[in-house]
Amino acid sequence: MAFEELLNDPVIQKYLHELVGPTGMPVAAAPPDGEVTDEELAEELGLELNDVRRALFILYENDLASYRRLRDEDSGWLTYLWTFEYENIPEKLEEEMYDLLDALEERRQYEADHEFYLCPEESLRFEFGEAMEFNFQCPSCGADLDAMNNDALVNAMNERIEALREELNVDV
Repeated sequence: MAFEELLNDPVIQKYLHELVGPTGMPVAAAPPDGEVTDEELAEELGLELNDVRRALFILYENDLASYRRLRDEDSGWLTYLWTFEYENIPEKLEEEMYDLLDALEERRQYEADHEFYLCPEESLRFEFGEAMEFNFQCPSCGADLDAMNNDALVNAMNERIEALREELNVDV
């Protein structure tokens, strides 16, 4: 898939925005063909050099950019030539979806296996053992703790897990 196609996808735009933030988005959204220096990108995009470097490093950490170093023979200065590797985006998104699925399944199990109590004043939530230690009174305000029904939360997690499984073609 070409860079242009990828960058027109709202899911990929959101993914890149989450990675590099608003200041780094111009860097992520304008990948040049071939190699480019951070200074060239900063000048071309009218951005601060540190913002460009930060965005490039985040893209590098996420396997979406790579670089090679050149040392100037006379000065000894290093120049970094950056290449964008956005062909990795679909598999990175898929990895994140699997990570989300694992995290949701783990959290759903935790919610299903525990009993919770809620302070009606402070909206603080306590596991049964903690609530018992505090004699079912909020340690912050002293209000009586109410048993919390988290069925709606568990059901919402079940729906999201099912949707992710369908999208990833994962059987139970």
